[in-house]
Order: sequence, then C-alpha cells, then structure tokens
Amino acid sequence: MAEINRAIKGTNDMLPTDSHKFQFVEGKMLETASLYGFREIRVPVFEHTEVFHKSVGDTTDVVQKEMYTFDDKGGRSITLRPELTAGVVRSVIEHGLVNGALPVKVCYVGGCYRYEKPQAGRLREFHQFGVECFGAASPAADAEVIALGLQVLDSIGIQNISLEINSIGCPECRKNYHKALTEYFNSHIDTLCETCRDRLSRNPMRILDCKSPVCSALAADAPKVIDYLCDECQEHFDKVKAHLDAADIKYTVNPQIVRGLDYYTKTVFEFVSGDIGAQSTVCGGGRYDGLVKQMGGPAVPALGFAMGIERLMLALANQNADFPEAKRCDLYIAPMGETAAIKATALCTALRRDGFEAQCDVCGRGLKAQMKYADKIGALYSTVIGDNEIADGKCVIKNMKTGETTELCFDEFSKQFMQIKLDSALSELEESFC
Repeated sequence: MAEINRAIKGTNDMLPTDSHKFQFVEGKMLETASLYGFREIRVPVFEHTEVFHKSVGDTTDVVQKEMYTFDDKGGRSITLRPELTAGVVRSVIEHGLVNGALPVKVCYVGGCYRYEKPQAGRLREFHQFGVECFGAASPAADAEVIALGLQVLDSIGIQNISLEINSIGCPECRKNYHKALTEYFNSHIDTLCETCRDRLSRNPMRILDCKSPVCSALAADAPKVIDYLCDECQEHFDKVKAHLDAADIKYTVNPQIVRGLDYYTKTVFEFVSGDIGAQSTVCGGGRYDGLVKQMGGPAVPALGFAMGIERLMLALANQNADFPEAKRCDLYIAPMGETAAIKATALCTALRRDGFEAQCDVCGRGLKAQMKYADKIGALYSTVIGDNEIADGKCVIKNMKTGETTELCFDEFSKQFMQIKLDSALSELEESFC
C-alpha cells in the first residue's frame, strides 16, 4: 500500500523555509537572461510522446529508459517532459515564432520528469532553467549563449566552476566519424553492455555517453569526433573559441563531451562544478541546427542550454552561500476582544494594500500566545489593540529588535508606519557606513 504521508521516491517538497532561496535563484536567472534579450516562455508539462521521440532520440537513455509515458483517456500516448527544449521547439513552430523577426530568444523555468536512480543532485522530478535561441547560425551566437550561462552562474553566486567545450560536427562530417566509431566498438562488441550493442548499429555516439563503467572505459580510448570535423565545422569551432577569448571567458576543450541527446550539432558545452560530487555538470547545452526542421518547421538554426536548479542549490549549499533573508512580517497586530479583532482586520488590510506584510490573530488566542507567535514568525514590529486603543484612536507599535516604541494614529496608520519603516532603513544605512 502506498505511503500517502510520504513524498514519492525521487521527489522533494519545497518548504516555506527554503522557497525564498529558490525564488531568489530563479529571479536572478530570468533577470540575467533579459539582459541578453531573452523573454520567458511557458509550455505544457506534458506533450505527445512523439515530440520526444523525434527530438531527444530513440537511442538515448532518456527515451529508452527514463520517460514517464502513459495513455490518456482519449487513447493518446502522452509523456511528462523529460526536458524542455523539445516542447519549446514545438511551441515556436506551432505559433509561427520562427517565421517572424530572427533571432527568437526565449528562456524558461520549469519542472521535468525522468525515471532514474535518485541521488545527490539528480531527482525524478527536477527543475530546469534554460534558454533557446532560434535563427542565429553565427559562432557569435554560440559565444553569447555560453557567456549568458556563465553570467547566470555568477549572478547566483556559484563558485569553482569550469567551462568545457567541444564540437561534434554536422551530420555530414559525422558520417566518417560514425564509421570510425563503429569499427572501433565492433572490435570490442563482446565487452559492450546489451544497450550499447543495440546503439552500435543505430547511433554509435550514444555509447560515448553510457554510464556503464566498462563502456565508459572503452569510450575513453575511442576515436575523438573533433578529429573528424569538416572544414566548415572546424572553422565554426575556431571562431567560437575566438569570441570566447575576446570576452575573456576561460575554457577547456574536452573531446569527450557529446551531450546526452541526439539533436546536438557542432558546438556543445558544459559548466562543471567541483562541489556536488560525481554529478558535476550544472549546465549543459550547444547547437542543434537541424531540430526545428526535423520537428516539422523551417530550416532554422538554433542553440541553447539548460541547468538543473536542484544541482545548483546543492552546489550553493556546499559552498555555504549567503542568500537574501526571507521576507518577514512587517507588523503583527495582537487584538484583545472582538471589537479589536475587527479593527485589526481593517488595519492589516490597509497595510497590505500599501505593500506591507501584516498579520493579526485568526486563531482566537490570548495575548501571551499571540506575542509568542509574533516572535516565532520574526515580526519586525508588533502592537496590541484593545478597548482603550480603539477609544483613543491610536496605538503603540514596538520594534521587536530594539524595543523602541512609537505611537501611531489609526486615521493615518499606514502612512505613518511607512515613515517609520523608511526612517529605520535610513538609520541602518547610516550605521553601515560608520
């Protein structure tokens, strides 16, 4: 019997004590992307299964082993998205975005689903931030997307990051490479895992991404795709490196990088962290010039990246990163009696309309319990309202940190409280300069 009081294996709850950290990270990501002209797009959490078969690739682990696929009540095969690029491509084709002004630059934050062994930084439900750029074939676009990835990581405070790049060429120059790979792995066919034996005839490059220790060891000595690039792909890669050099972005050429999905062409890259153990890649991306056409759209070049937010949060935790403090209650109003409770509701409503977080008792508790609650939630100010305060038309608010008190009139309550907050902020600013 399912344990209904426990989250499903491979999923996590985001609690209120941590949500502000995710909001900060996601906000920084979208804000940084906007500096490069990328605008947010949101696509459904599930798509027709064929969307992923046509894009991600039938020979990938994602399609073969990891997708959550089911038939809906209409008998259609539906899959929870294992990544977002395929859905974004489907969307820009459906809505004709690639038929307008190019490049089209979009970014996203969303949940993804893969059935795999849960471990540090890898969950069955996880979240990605990513960008996609459609209509730009220039090496400058590759460098720009890489620069954006680096700036995003910098903006959220990720340290100890290195950039690794490679080129896996175009379909034409990969023909010779596939031939060389096939010959190499055929000589070791008895050693390959069962999955990779099947891949050998369909897409030998997928063997390079196999997680099996035996296949990984064989892949380390396999021919390198970078040695088989055609002149055009080599020139493109050289220009990407020139743009990165001009932007003073440090990188290492890693011939082992092929990425895990079939749609990549030419430039591929990864940002690697030294702070999250074996699953060290926190951002991966590259170019996929044939994907839009492959999915039924026009022949439009494209590229992008995705980064796992949970992995980034793990890296930040391991680095003891500082996050902005969570929003706290500006004022807690403790009423005594029914008439005071109605007045507290009115005052809280006025404060909230002016942008303050205000709370009052909604549990019918006594004064001592209310003040204990105000302390637990970290209220910055508190006040008590009873019959005397209502008769006088004013109350005294208390700074919970300093103990300082100030009298406020109900008629201009929100305005006067705003001035107190402003004076407090200016005082803290002056102290920081002293």
